[in-house]
Amino acid sequence: MDLQPIRLVIFDCDGVLVDSEPIALEVLVEALAVKGIEMNANGAAERFLGRSISSMADVVRQEFGVEIDHVFLNRMREALYARFRRELQPIAGIERAVVGLKELGLSWCVASSSQRERIELSLAATGLLGLFEPSIFSATMVENGKPAPDLFLYAAAAMGIEPSACLVVEDSPAGIVAARAAGMRVCAFTGGSHTVHTSYQEALTALHPDARFDAMEELLHFVDGARRPKDHSDA
Repeated sequence: MDLQPIRLVIFDCDGVLVDSEPIALEVLVEALAVKGIEMNANGAAERFLGRSISSMADVVRQEFGVEIDHVFLNRMREALYARFRRELQPIAGIERAVVGLKELGLSWCVASSSQRERIELSLAATGLLGLFEPSIFSATMVENGKPAPDLFLYAAAAMGIEPSACLVVEDSPAGIVAARAAGMRVCAFTGGSHTVHTSYQEALTALHPDARFDAMEELLHFVDGARRPKDHSDA
């Protein structure tokens, strides 16, 4: 598949723009324990990292036979948002990376499995909202969340850019699979606090992203070096 020069960078939010995953996994583990499901953070990361709420509910139903209702989700969401307001931090270097993309004449947006409310709260709490609004896309806007390609294809279409000219920055295996399925290049960002999980590292290695880095500033080096058309089979 022939790829065009990069014109649009699509950022995931959790674990890429904000260091939210450790908080989210802790809240999820605590909420599942109330339902009688004992799971550690590594197990939660392996099952749920990068997936939408509906996908998470499906996994819990299929694996544990437990239904996730609106009461459960609302309580978990309230606990999560409270901690985000107190604790959430931006990923180091993200503001400089976005400025660098602007200097290169590229467009950028956010495409996240989270609800738009959560995305905006996360970006506002970390002072990043002004860098990304209104180009914010949520899995609630499409029929199928990651690892399906729907969200990335929707974001690219909304931004007026062909998928083959897009680069996705993702931290989750589900997101990398989705980007590949959308026909886009994908970089794995491993600078978030949650990337210490063994299962996570093994899953990333098996997926062979186009690049892998743990300092956001390295994104600009990759983008600048990949501005020529490149056959996807060489990745």
